Amino acid sequence: MIFNSLEFFIFLFIVYVLYWGALKNSIKSQNILLLISSYIFYGWWDWRFLSLILLSTIVDYFVGIQIDSTKTNSRRKKWLWLSVIFNVGLLGFFKYYNFFVDSWIEMISIFGYDIKNTWTLKVILPVGISFYTFQTMSYSLDIYFKKIKPTKDFLSFAAFVSFFPQLVAGPIERASNLLSQIINKRTFDYKQSVDGIKLILWGLFKKMVIANALAPIVDDIFTNYSNYPASTLILGVVFFSFQIYGDFSGYSDIAIGTAKLFGIELMSNFKFPYFSRNIAEFWRRWHISLSSWFKYYVYIPLGGSQRTKLLSLRNITIVFLISGLWHGAKWTYVSWGALHALAFIPVFLMGKNTKYKNSIIGEHSLLPSITEVLRGLMVFSIVTLSWVFFRSASITDAFNYIKRIFTDFSFGYYAHPNGYRMIDYFVLIGLFVIYEYIIRKDERSPFKFKSKIVRFIAYILVVLLILLFYDSGIDRSFIYFQF
Repeated sequence: MIFNSLEFFIFLFIVYVLYWGALKNSIKSQNILLLISSYIFYGWWDWRFLSLILLSTIVDYFVGIQIDSTKTNSRRKKWLWLSVIFNVGLLGFFKYYNFFVDSWIEMISIFGYDIKNTWTLKVILPVGISFYTFQTMSYSLDIYFKKIKPTKDFLSFAAFVSFFPQLVAGPIERASNLLSQIINKRTFDYKQSVDGIKLILWGLFKKMVIANALAPIVDDIFTNYSNYPASTLILGVVFFSFQIYGDFSGYSDIAIGTAKLFGIELMSNFKFPYFSRNIAEFWRRWHISLSSWFKYYVYIPLGGSQRTKLLSLRNITIVFLISGLWHGAKWTYVSWGALHALAFIPVFLMGKNTKYKNSIIGEHSLLPSITEVLRGLMVFSIVTLSWVFFRSASITDAFNYIKRIFTDFSFGYYAHPNGYRMIDYFVLIGLFVIYEYIIRKDERSPFKFKSKIVRFIAYILVVLLILLFYDSGIDRSFIYFQF
């Protein structure tokens, strides 16, 4: 079941009515409904993998209690390692087993050993496993570092782990935010529900109008890149930049909006990252829940930036490499992470990594300054070039793609695979960028205009575009489902 399907909205309507109707006076009943609904939502894809979520829930629930009740540090650390080894092991087997086997065989072959690959397995990657394993593991880590106390309410904890709006692709929530809301009583708030519907609408627009419209073009160009000139290859990767942003931030908006319908506030996951003025600001605005996870549970425990510059550079590199590997069991993702590390390190060495921390582009004026525009274009260019590795099927394809961009200087008109006019796509992206710039001060209020007429026009246009671009014959799942 995916957010941009009719089945989901029927499901959501039923759960919403029951939640605030028959069960509104009982928080326990509401949590039971959330848990059952979450399992139905996930099981719609493949019910067999519900056992993994349940097992992860049970392990970290009891580990959390044991860490808190154990007095000696050595025993507390052993319980923490149980959580880490279990969750990383679960993730490692389903996501990375074949990757490490193949990599090991390739490394051995360098020394002249020819080993037949009979060790790989046909393993199905469970949807969302990278997200819920990190979420449950952060619970154990927060208890170990004495930031939170464990809950004795297994039902609430299970609902926290499997909360369906953010189960499959985040945001990756910490217990201090999400679990505390699930444990405590919620009351119906009309404005909160309306705000949630607005975010869902905006998320659907980004997914169905921006991401899905660009997907066929991106697929065609990246698949047949050897047949196209540099101008078309640049078009392909720029379109992918907007496709993945519309796809992933659209999912996050729908998830946050859906949670609002149940009286729960999730953390923001995107804050207009393509308006960033250096790469450090980009990572404070892109996939915020993952970036903050690595900051608190990897970067800081490694020593962060509190030691020597050399160790700080090591820590930065480790975080970006792991971040790349988190996205998938391919060297293309690791290379993508390495490129971002290379872009981040100069900013860090110049002490500019905390610049723009509390400001936005064009903060004190209607339009951004020339300097801000140039810096923004530079960051967008770096990020876009790195997307070539993220999107390509292999390292070889990525290098060949980039090589053609910088060596084939010919220009060619790109014809849409379905015969549509390309000018319409340029206008669509241009208007989308302008609109996002207008609303850049608040990522949770995409229709925040003083004029009711302007708001009404915005609603109508967005709905019409969603209906116009909707195609029931296209199965366009969200990109981050594969991670």
